[in-house]
Amino acid sequence: MTDVADYDALLVVSFGGPEGPDDVMPFLQNVVRGRNVPQERLRQVAKQYELFRGVSPINAATRRLVEALRTELERSGLDLPVYWGNRNWHPFLGDTLKTMASDGIRRALAFVTSAYSSYSSCRQYLEDIEKARAAAGPTAPAVDKIGTFFDHPGFIRANRERLQDALASSPRAYVLFTAHSIPLEMAAVCQYEAQLGETARLVAASIDNPWELVYQSRSGLPSVPWLSPDVLEAIDRLAAEGIREIVLSPIGFVADHMEVIYDLDTQARRRAESLGVSLVRASTAGTHPCFVRMIRQFLEEHLAEAAPGPCAPGCCLPPGPRN
Repeated sequence: MTDVADYDALLVVSFGGPEGPDDVMPFLQNVVRGRNVPQERLRQVAKQYELFRGVSPINAATRRLVEALRTELERSGLDLPVYWGNRNWHPFLGDTLKTMASDGIRRALAFVTSAYSSYSSCRQYLEDIEKARAAAGPTAPAVDKIGTFFDHPGFIRANRERLQDALASSPRAYVLFTAHSIPLEMAAVCQYEAQLGETARLVAASIDNPWELVYQSRSGLPSVPWLSPDVLEAIDRLAAEGIREIVLSPIGFVADHMEVIYDLDTQARRRAESLGVSLVRASTAGTHPCFVRMIRQFLEEHLAEAAPGPCAPGCCLPPGPRN
């Protein structure tokens, strides 16, 4: 068992995103490194960022979360510094671990901003952490990842209240819970789909509205099957059935990503408007007090009990060669 004193920092690990036009292509190249994605495809995706002046909302959202966590820990009497490192853009995880090493940090708990289990949302972050530790050298701190939280009461309540706020303006709306789609081959070796279903069920327990779970933001070859139905297909179907009010609840994201502000706020809204459907999008958990307290509670549980990491051998493995 790890002694309480063995943990001396909290590390927030996020996906990262560009913060200006010059960042976009280097960021996208980081995201797809090793996957043989044509440059033309990256240029197509870059056009989405151009609509927002090359800025993804994710870094600003993570900064707010880090500041909220610092305030929460201080308020709770937990004297631990909070660091932040990204997978794909500044501040890079490797640079953050080097800073932590120079600050004398020996062992940290990592909170990854993904609630679910899959290769890309869980195990790949574990791999990233180990690569960053290796790059930081022999003085790099040990890092233990806090577990998934798809059914934690704090995460559920945060999403529930965000949804209720959205339903205030459309109380009879049909609710579509959305999450990033993944290839069926990847879904078959993890609990991603089942966990999303449980989150949707728990959040929906507070409402009487009809609802379903749908997916968004699929990419890659059309011949490769991904989790469905797609959110745009669901909007088309509901409109054909006479539904005129829809609320989107992006439970698959803890904060706004480009996939939220483009795929939902831009693409899905445009599709709904063309069909005469009113569309409202619920906010992500973000810095909702219940979500921030949840992270602090996880930290306290690990400090008190040295809870084990979430990934057993064979969990969330890659689905095979990634193209």
